[in-house]
Amino acid sequence: MDRIEVLRKSDVFHYLDDAELKEVDNMCTVEVIDAGTILFKQNRELEKLYVIQEGCVAIQLELGPTDRRQMQSAGALECVGWEATIPPFRAMTTAQALEKTTVLSFNGRALRNLYYTNPGLCCACAGGVAYVISQRLKAAFTQLMGVAHQY
Repeated sequence: MDRIEVLRKSDVFHYLDDAELKEVDNMCTVEVIDAGTILFKQNRELEKLYVIQEGCVAIQLELGPTDRRQMQSAGALECVGWEATIPPFRAMTTAQALEKTTVLSFNGRALRNLYYTNPGLCCACAGGVAYVISQRLKAAFTQLMGVAHQY
């Protein structure tokens, strides 16, 4: 699948039309991440948003210096690192590649700066980020209800 098609089907950029997808495609870089590599760490400044082209990334919550729990995972066509686009630009979780993973990476500042150069595209991207957040929140609630139902 080519990059434009990945972006078109992704959770974060699926709202965009063809012209907007081409502009966003010019902003991304393909990266191959080895299994076990940490993309970003919880509570640290986050500079990149990633769209997974192929592979899987664990979304982990750090409970202490040596204790991490996998809360969710993200696979092909899903986004991690959306916090790079929203103040205070700090990761809420840690993301770690579970297998060799190919991503389209975006500079968060460049996406935010679309506000000045292409406000319509910036707004559409923000809508995509809101969609991602809502889906992750829904999954977390569902997971929590499953745990609560057991007791």
